[in-house]
Amino acid sequence: MNDIMLRPLKSEDFAYVLAWSKDPEFCAASGWEIEREEEELAAWWERCIHINNATFIRVGIEYQNKLIGYTDLAEIHNRQAEIGIAIGDRSLWGRGLGVAVVQQLIQYGMEQLHITTFLAETHATNIRAQKMLEKLGFKEISRIGSELYCGEETALIQYQYNI
Repeated sequence: MNDIMLRPLKSEDFAYVLAWSKDPEFCAASGWEIEREEEELAAWWERCIHINNATFIRVGIEYQNKLIGYTDLAEIHNRQAEIGIAIGDRSLWGRGLGVAVVQQLIQYGMEQLHITTFLAETHATNIRAQKMLEKLGFKEISRIGSELYCGEETALIQYQYNI
């Protein structure tokens, strides 16, 4: 997947974000409020563009010259970080792009931030995310907690990957 690139988020990307916000399935899977006001969404996107700091990094996922989602390194400290990924273009789900994105994110985290432990959490019903993490070498370490996912209270599964 050589056409995937991680890059800074830009204000001009908002048209993609607006399109994702109109997809009820993406919104449910990503914990986004459905039918959010455009002004509120635009303000949130502007915050995302400027959110990066020592403990949190969010970058865009570009595929075939268009923004298809974003990915995060969060809770960065003690050479560890939690990963997150959201692919907003649902037509691309299940095609292996997440694996390529997380591989790049791990590479960046290792080289630029000296991270050696990557953590992830997903919902028990999100089989695609579980398969992606396992394909990348993440190991399940616990099943603690639950939260609303796609309209249902769902157990959470925690994963870890050590360099």
